[in-house]
Amino acid sequence: MADWPLFPVTVVGSWPRPRDLLRAMKRGAPDLPALQERATLDAIRAMEGAGVDIVSDGEQRRDSFVSFVAERIDGLDCMTMADMLEHVEDKAAFETILNALDVPAFAIRNPVVTGPLSIASPLALDDYRFLRANTDRAIKVALPGPYLLARASWVKKLSAEAYPTREALADDFVRLLREEIIALAEAGCEVIQLDEPVLTELVFAGKSNTHTFMCSALAASASPEEELDFAVELINRVVDGIDGPVIALHVCRGNWSRKEEVLLSGDYDDLVPYLARIRVDQFVLEYATPRAGSVDVLRGLPDGAMLGFGVVNPRTAEIESPEWIVGRVREALAVFPPERIFLNPDCGFGTFAERPMATPEIAVQKLEALAEAAAILRRG
Repeated sequence: MADWPLFPVTVVGSWPRPRDLLRAMKRGAPDLPALQERATLDAIRAMEGAGVDIVSDGEQRRDSFVSFVAERIDGLDCMTMADMLEHVEDKAAFETILNALDVPAFAIRNPVVTGPLSIASPLALDDYRFLRANTDRAIKVALPGPYLLARASWVKKLSAEAYPTREALADDFVRLLREEIIALAEAGCEVIQLDEPVLTELVFAGKSNTHTFMCSALAASASPEEELDFAVELINRVVDGIDGPVIALHVCRGNWSRKEEVLLSGDYDDLVPYLARIRVDQFVLEYATPRAGSVDVLRGLPDGAMLGFGVVNPRTAEIESPEWIVGRVREALAVFPPERIFLNPDCGFGTFAERPMATPEIAVQKLEALAEAAAILRRG
C-alpha cells in the first residue's frame, strides 16, 4: 500500500469540464486533445491545491464515467438516452422514467453494443501515464464495472447478433477490464476503482419498484437477487488474483440531479451481504446525506475492508464545515479503525460532461473542507 497519511483525502473521479472543452467535445474540434490535456492539468492542480492526497485526472477526456468506453472499444456505439428510446423494448416505461427522474435525454449518453468487442485503445492506461508524469501524489483511476457495462450496453435489438445473451457479452467485458487493471497495476497505479452505481437500485427495486434511468429499461432479469449474484460473480472474476493497488468498488445512489427526492434512499443493510462476498479492498459509499442511513450496518463488511467515506455532497452549493465532517467521521470510527477510513465526496463532481453537479470553485471548497477535517482528525 502507498505511503499516505491517516484519513487520506481523495475523489471519486470526475471534475467539472471547462466550457471551451465542452464546446470542443460537441464539435469534435481538431484542438480537442490539447484542450483535454490543459483541462486535465487544471483539474490536477485544483485537487493538489485543495489538499487531496490521492488525485484523479478529473476524467477530462471522458464524456461520462461510462460512455467514454465507446471511444476505446470497437463494437460499441455511444447513444443519447433519446437515441436509445428508439431501440429499447419497453419504450413507454423508459420514457416515463426519464421524465419522472429529471433526466435530460439529450445530455446523458450510454455505450451500446453493436458488434464484437475489441480494444481500440487502452481504457485508462494512457490517461494514468499522463497523470503520473504530472503529479507526485498517489493516483486513483476509475473504470466502469463489469456488471454496469454488461447491463447498460446490451440492447437486444442492436446487440443480439454479436452477443445472443447478456452473459456472453459479460464474459468479454470481464476479459477486457481484467487486462486493463493488470496493466494499470503493473504501471504502478495506487488505487483502481470499479464503478457499479446501480447495485443500490437493485436492492431498492426489490422493495419499492424504484428504478433509475440507468439500466432501468435495459437488460436485466426479474429477480434483484439474481442480478446481485451476477454482479458479485463478475466483479470477483475481474479482480481475482490482482495484487498491488488498492482495488475499490464505488456504489452510489445517483448523481444525475440536484433534486434529492428523485435519487435513491435507504441504508446499505440489504446490500451489505452481497458486498461482503466481493473480493475488493475498499468500498466507496455515500454518507453525506440522510438518504444513506446508518454507518453501523457496515459492520457486516469483511474484516480488513477499507471505507471510502462519502462525507461531502457533490450536488449542493452548501459547503460542509470541517467540524461537521469530523463528526460524521467519528461515527464511522465506531465501525472502522482510522487507518481504514478514506475521505471523499459522495460521487464525482462532473459525472456527466454536460450535466456537472458542481462548479470547479465549489468542488475546490468542498475538498478543502475535507482536507481540513482530515488535519483535525490526524491531530486528534
